[in-house]
Amino acid sequence: MQLISGFVDTYLQLNANELQVFNQEINNIIPQEKEQIMQIVTSWMQQGIQQGLVQGRKEGELTLILRLVNKRFGAIDQSLHSKIEVLSLEKLEELGEALFDFKSIADLASWLDKA
Repeated sequence: MQLISGFVDTYLQLNANELQVFNQEINNIIPQEKEQIMQIVTSWMQQGIQQGLVQGRKEGELTLILRLVNKRFGAIDQSLHSKIEVLSLEKLEELGEALFDFKSIADLASWLDKA
């Protein structure tokens, strides 16, 4: 079921008209089958919401870290910027705490090389 829902979610993204037709078809299904189908749709929605939350947290953390780095050290070169952008959410959180201990841009570069 998860494989099918993943396929549909990836390859069959519905536009507004298709979504309306889908909802009309769902209303025509007998109640027992409708409940099963809606459980699949609900799982897709839950997965999408979860992914969106994680992505949103990471983007917010990245934005904050870059602002703090720029405030503390001024504009940084693109290579350091790129290294920060590819950090995981967990590593971004660690960097946020480590920033308080950095005395220079060299400390940041060193931390990023070890991350």
